[in-house]
Amino acid sequence: MFEELSDKLDGVLSRFRQRGVLTEPMIREGLREVRRVLLEADVNFKVTRDFLGRVQERALGESVVKSVSPGQQIVKIVHDELAALLGEGRPTIKWVSSPPTILMVVGLQGSGKTTTSAKLACRFAAEGRTPMLAACDLQRPAAIEQLQTLGRQIDVPVHAGTFGGDPVATAKAAVDAARAQGCSVLIVDTAGRLQIDETLMDELRRVRDGVQPQEILFVADAMTGQEAVRIAEGFDQALDISGVVLTKMDGDARGGAALSIRGVTGKPIKFVGVGEGVDDLDSADPERLAGRILQMGDVVGLVERAQRTMDMAEQEKLQEKVLGKGRFTLEDFLTAMRQIQRMGPLDQLLKLIPGAKKLKIPGNIDPKRMKHVEAIILSMTPEERENPKIIKGSRRARIARGSGRPVSEINRLLKQFTEMQKFMKQMKGFGGMMGKGGGMPGLPFGR
Repeated sequence: MFEELSDKLDGVLSRFRQRGVLTEPMIREGLREVRRVLLEADVNFKVTRDFLGRVQERALGESVVKSVSPGQQIVKIVHDELAALLGEGRPTIKWVSSPPTILMVVGLQGSGKTTTSAKLACRFAAEGRTPMLAACDLQRPAAIEQLQTLGRQIDVPVHAGTFGGDPVATAKAAVDAARAQGCSVLIVDTAGRLQIDETLMDELRRVRDGVQPQEILFVADAMTGQEAVRIAEGFDQALDISGVVLTKMDGDARGGAALSIRGVTGKPIKFVGVGEGVDDLDSADPERLAGRILQMGDVVGLVERAQRTMDMAEQEKLQEKVLGKGRFTLEDFLTAMRQIQRMGPLDQLLKLIPGAKKLKIPGNIDPKRMKHVEAIILSMTPEERENPKIIKGSRRARIARGSGRPVSEINRLLKQFTEMQKFMKQMKGFGGMMGKGGGMPGLPFGR
């Protein structure tokens, strides 16, 4: 979602980086460009004005003018102020000492409340907690069924009301059920409407007063831009929300909502939805979000995603084989590739690596290419995967027919894999330097 904003900001800030000395007129002119970029990205004009006021005040300070690299200092100031704009410190959940901790999820219809509730449950379960979901959207029949389906998918119990029933009574019963079953966190999925109305707000207030949640999380659809900010204000005035979950961050919105909601409501963005899978929910760390926007990457986010999705026992076994015996087969490569696929689209992962955008990555990173490579390897016999050197003309033709890919692709994969094997043999001598759970073999996806 931040891609366009990120590219334009990087273009403006690169002009700062190239200058050894910055004068006041240069700074003012550059910040006017930053202002234009932010407004084009749909950032609230008051938020933009206040943000640039703080940046200018710091940028015109004596310490910047006298610094060795004033351009880099300006970039640092913009990064710090972006982080401050997104929140103060890493947002946390208010856990109670006497479970269950109750989270109430609110928002308009279609914003992704039900899916977000399941994503939160999945995340908490991965952290070692025991979540329960409560289906309290009793106005939309599909909402109950959808939450139950998601609950089965992530193996989390769901306390469901009946269509047309009382959401307050259902929420209270869910609290009792969570307590009886020893669940440490209860996530209450509530009703939504196509727009804010008093009937909806009255129902949500009654649910809130009935269960006294520790957190009221407003789910905002990032694709709605500034409208999401106005809606967040309405929910905050009615319910006093404690935080925001931004959904559809993998879409093509201009990024303005993410930068505006905290500035307008004063409430932090606690989580961001980055995909459609139940584990595609990231913690909204302001420092890391600011780093992504300014193309500084997010290594912590990359590591967290790997920890959530990778089979570490399988990873350690593979690493021990490669670095211990110096042997790397196509079967090992297939295992490594599948591990990376679980982390998400390759183009998304590259954005988390600092400076990756400026690297000349060979080839077109197409998700289909990964499937093509997988089909080629699966069309080989176990003997061929173990020893690719035996794959000659007739075998290549058979593999091409089995995978539905041209012989030229089989040739290219085998050539790149041979180069990778040489690299793995070299890495054998550096096994101790990589550490447990460390490096993952590179992937030959060059076109």
